[in-house]
Amino acid sequence: MGTAEPQLGESSFVTVNAALDWMQTQVNQQQPFLAVVWFGSPHLPHVADDEFGKRYDDLPKAKREFYGEITGMDAAFGKLRGELAAMGIRDNTLLWYCSDNGALPKVGSAGSFRGKKASVYEGGLLVPAILEWPNRWKQPAVIDQRCNTCDILPTILDSLGIALPKRTLDGTSLLPLLDGTGVRQKPLGFWDYQTGGIGTPSATWMQELWEAQQQGNDLPPNPQTEATVQLPNPPLATGSFPGRSAWIQDDWKLHRTEKDQSVAFELYHLASDPFEQTDVAEQHPEQVQQLQQPLHNWLQSVVQSFNGQDYLPAE
Repeated sequence: MGTAEPQLGESSFVTVNAALDWMQTQVNQQQPFLAVVWFGSPHLPHVADDEFGKRYDDLPKAKREFYGEITGMDAAFGKLRGELAAMGIRDNTLLWYCSDNGALPKVGSAGSFRGKKASVYEGGLLVPAILEWPNRWKQPAVIDQRCNTCDILPTILDSLGIALPKRTLDGTSLLPLLDGTGVRQKPLGFWDYQTGGIGTPSATWMQELWEAQQQGNDLPPNPQTEATVQLPNPPLATGSFPGRSAWIQDDWKLHRTEKDQSVAFELYHLASDPFEQTDVAEQHPEQVQQLQQPLHNWLQSVVQSFNGQDYLPAE
């Protein structure tokens, strides 16, 4: 395993500072680079640095800590942008910021959108994304088309002139959309599968590793992390898809709910009903029928992926 090293300071700044140190090394060596910077904030337990948390002293403690973490992360991201300019590489760097899920149930806000994290309603799916590449995009623009984090890989490869790998990909390059020369037309699938995730109590694990290394010892990988790379045994069935799933194609969104082998559908027209208040499945049965098969095919492909079956070997 790696070496545990105690760090002092606001966690997002610790993360950004480490990333910047590595980036500066690449710049000094005149090497192009890809950096992926994961912020621990705002994940539980929410503990804001006092510099940022005190701005929200008038709020309940839970929101003070949550908002303080977000503010710290925002400031750290600002430092990252500024340092890219100081290194002289900002103009020709594609900087991509995004979140990974909708608002948290207790402290987050989805505005008027229905649902929050772990929901396939829009409040659980819509996230912010900000892209910057000054040499390519000269003027600010707001794009309201739906995209997905699975589009990151195809977009980066396209920006580098690299052909897509010959294997199944859910995403598509966003360069035509971002350049103003095209639209994103590929449908989007979502599935809230009814099973618990794998806990990763990083603070506990790092403390245990630190204490062991101070004694000249090390720790084996945690069994929970090793389990994440194991294929399901026995493989998951490909004929049943429990939980809630959704399929977005153009402005139509089909919800599928499977419980106790019973399946129900809801249909929403997002252009006229972005908050998913009016189920129009009965008024548009032809649209429900049209979207059912591609959703079923996508769900089947997800199960096959989980079972390790649907990826074509690279040539």
